[in-house]
Amino acid sequence: MPTNSVFNSLVCIMGILILTIHVVNLMSQVEKRKDEKILLYFFLFTIVHFATYLAFTIIKESYTSNAFIIAFYTVFYIFNNIEVILLFWYARTYIDVGGEKNSRILALISQIGFVVFVLLDIINIFTGIFFTAKDGVYLRSKTMIISQGYQFIMFSIVVVIAVINKKLNIREKLAFVLYCIIPLLAIILQNVFKGYAIAYASIIISIEILFLFLSVQRNIELVKEEQKYKDVQIKLMLSQIKPHFMYNSLSAISTLITIDPKKAQEALDNFTAYLRMNLTTMTEVKMIPFEDELKHIETYIALEQMRFNDRLKVEFDIQAKDFDVPPLTIQPIVENAVKHGVLKKLEGGTVKLSTKEEDKSYVIEVEDDGIGFNMEDINFDNNVHVGLNNIKYRLNTMCRSDVSINSEIGKGTKITVIIYK
Repeated sequence: MPTNSVFNSLVCIMGILILTIHVVNLMSQVEKRKDEKILLYFFLFTIVHFATYLAFTIIKESYTSNAFIIAFYTVFYIFNNIEVILLFWYARTYIDVGGEKNSRILALISQIGFVVFVLLDIINIFTGIFFTAKDGVYLRSKTMIISQGYQFIMFSIVVVIAVINKKLNIREKLAFVLYCIIPLLAIILQNVFKGYAIAYASIIISIEILFLFLSVQRNIELVKEEQKYKDVQIKLMLSQIKPHFMYNSLSAISTLITIDPKKAQEALDNFTAYLRMNLTTMTEVKMIPFEDELKHIETYIALEQMRFNDRLKVEFDIQAKDFDVPPLTIQPIVENAVKHGVLKKLEGGTVKLSTKEEDKSYVIEVEDDGIGFNMEDINFDNNVHVGLNNIKYRLNTMCRSDVSINSEIGKGTKITVIIYK
């Protein structure tokens, strides 16, 4: 077997082994991010690509013909374009390209380009505009470089959106730039070292850079994010289970024991359920049904109404409840409305909780007719407001959501939470 065939076979075998390791690693993960799923598809297809080229390298040593050469090189050219569109799909998922509209435009560009160059590869079979074969030997035409146009165009776009994106760190920018530049340099070297699979060797190097720089780095960042999330959970729990609330609730229950034992037992059950829900949030990392959160809200309201009687009125307008929320996110907002809204008024007031379903989201509103506040003066990080920033963080971390706050002194406050489907 000639030296170039040995080199090409070793490159393919090495690529298949490395990619198989990455595929097994990704498939062993119970939960995969969207970009990891696309990376998995990319790796699986590249294994097929390398295996096909390996088979071609072995077969052509014993059998070759003009039709055989043209057919297989046409397949390889199309395979190269498929790899490019898969990489671009991965890049589009990993990088924030500036909204759904921009993402759709870039997707359309990549799809149109893919179709055009695949058609050109097919036309080449009959015209030889890129390559042909003579006596079983692959021959490039002078316009062969045009066949690589799709790679040049899409790699250039990836480099641009990676470099200008402010959310990517230097490591991430470098990974995308190197992945795009190395294969392009390999295409140039391929013209010097004819017969050697320089481009395939460059794919292995580029994939390793992509995997190590992006996937591994993203997992490291997720571990840090998870630790930050746990810290937020602890802070939120501590802000919820306050000594004065526990003392006041237990004092009220103690008073009820001699006056109304049955009501005292009910209040004690509510108090236990309230504490249990708060403690559960320390380890809960999944969304829960809104109905569970609603039960927790009702438990909290029952405890407060036991203490404040007619000063605290609550209205429920629940038009939708078949959706999930992060645990302990709506209840603290209701608690803010009670403690820092209506109960700041001597006569008390009303808190209203409402939900509704819209085309693309679920809307939750907590409204009170309490004292209100000046939006410019308030600090949502302080303990007075039970860390509303922590609540926003939990909502944004666990689901797609928006939170808006409107308040007017003397009229009350309205907090709207939108959870997207």
